[in-house]
Amino acid sequence: MNVKPPGRPRSDAARRAILDAAVALCVDGGYANVTMKAIAEAAGVGRQTVYRWWPTRGAVLSEALAEVGAAHGTPPPSGDPVADLRVFLDATFRLAHKAPVADILLGLTSDAFADEQLAATLRGYIAGRRALLAEVLERQGVDGWKVPVPTVVDLVFGAMWYRLMNQHGPVGPKLTQEVLVVVAALRQA
Repeated sequence: MNVKPPGRPRSDAARRAILDAAVALCVDGGYANVTMKAIAEAAGVGRQTVYRWWPTRGAVLSEALAEVGAAHGTPPPSGDPVADLRVFLDATFRLAHKAPVADILLGLTSDAFADEQLAATLRGYIAGRRALLAEVLERQGVDGWKVPVPTVVDLVFGAMWYRLMNQHGPVGPKLTQEVLVVVAALRQA
């Protein structure tokens, strides 16, 4: 979420320091321990600077998460749509599993229940990730699915989110393998 404050223009160096500090704090102590005061102190800026640009820690961390997500798009088409899906899922699951992304995703989700602006921002981020997965799935053809592609997207990301939230199973290459079996079953022969 990029809030443009009135008055003085945002310093790119201060912005970068704030985003990096928020992520580092999340890695060190988890999402619950990230505060606006701690972000300002770690970034070496005044608290008013942080609040001028972001209203909450969720807003700061959602912008940091958006940058991470933007760096992880779809793989270029290889000619093998199943291999493309494997590459996308492996990268997505690897990213979602490691710190601080998992903590940020779960923390933002929790905070979003009480913050409609953050909820809208998070929905936008998730919609972008959903569109990328749909694009990779549609490389297998838009026809021939037993269920609509958006439902396949729900099933794939639903498995990832469920495991992240409940921590009952790993999010990684094994999940990719299992999801590929399910996706293949949802394609009509």
